[in-house]
Amino acid sequence: MDLKGKNAIVTGGGKGLGKAVALALANEGANVAITGRNEENLKNTVAELEQLGVKSAYAVFNVDQEAEVQKGIADLAGKLGSVDILINNAGIGNMGKLEDMSSDVWEQVIKTNLFGVYYASKAVYPFMKENGQGDIVNVASTAGLKGGGGMSAYAASKAAVISLSQSMMAEWRKQNIRVITLTPSTIASDMSIGAGLTDGNPDKVLQPEDFAEWVRDILKMNRRALIANGSIFSTNP
Repeated sequence: MDLKGKNAIVTGGGKGLGKAVALALANEGANVAITGRNEENLKNTVAELEQLGVKSAYAVFNVDQEAEVQKGIADLAGKLGSVDILINNAGIGNMGKLEDMSSDVWEQVIKTNLFGVYYASKAVYPFMKENGQGDIVNVASTAGLKGGGGMSAYAASKAAVISLSQSMMAEWRKQNIRVITLTPSTIASDMSIGAGLTDGNPDKVLQPEDFAEWVRDILKMNRRALIANGSIFSTNP
């Protein structure tokens, strides 16, 4: 399928995985809007997107605030013309043992990673329903398939994203909205390197552009096909 002229929104698109996906979609001719909390990062990424000859815009908001999400998504949809694709990428990865992590931090991880997906998806749904089709890609994690020590909040949030995505798919596929759940393993992002999960070695560890190529290829599949869920791993980390 041709992505040229499609309108995409990427949450957390100012850097890392989100930026890589935004650039990959723009290289296919899609118009791309990005969201995030750091306006400088968003401005710089939008400048790169516009150099690729596509329409681009950004909105600054926290995905854990429903009113901000609704307003931001509506503004971006207005600038792009509509919304065909949503990449729910925004998230945080606070790590720590159960007895060490404060309840406030634990709750914030859940609010950002889970409610962010919920709020953004609900905000784009009316546009996709009106279009008669759409694609929502929810970025979960292999941590959501199997939790581990020191990652209780993150793993729980991603497990919830997986379950939420399955419910979305069941409800919205009859309206030709494909809901795709992705569970990547460790990728050399600022978050994973900062948390000490990887050294980011490009010869051995997945890079953001690898993830972006995967997302692009899934979206280009004929609309009769739906990748309900998928995982990606480094070959020999």
